[in-house]
Amino acid sequence: MIFVIDDDEIMAECIASATNSETNIFSNAIDAINSIDETPPNLIFLDILLDGPDGFTFLNELASYPDLSKIPIVIISSLDLKKYNLNNYNIIKILDKSTMLPEDIERLANAYT
Repeated sequence: MIFVIDDDEIMAECIASATNSETNIFSNAIDAINSIDETPPNLIFLDILLDGPDGFTFLNELASYPDLSKIPIVIISSLDLKKYNLNNYNIIKILDKSTMLPEDIERLANAYT
C-alpha cells in the first residue's frame, strides 16, 4: 500500500498511476493521518504545499509515533528544501515536481512495496 498526499488532483493521480501499486490518495494531511492507523502504508509520496496543514505538519505528526515514523517518505515538491532540516524524518528521496519522471516514482515504489 502506498499513500499519495497531494492537493493537486491531477498530480496525485499521475503519481498513483506511476507506482503500479495499490494506492490511497489524500488531498490533505488530516485525512492521511486519520487513515494511517487503519492501513499503514509501505511508502508515502508527500507534497509539502497542501491546503490546510502542510507537509511539514504531517511529517511532525508522523514523527511523534515511533512505529509510524519508520515509514519511508518521498517528498515531491518544487520548493528548494535545502534550507530545512529534514534529518528527523524517514525521508528517502526528494523529487522535484518540475523534473521528476514516472520512472523515478515507479523505481521508488518497486523498492518499497
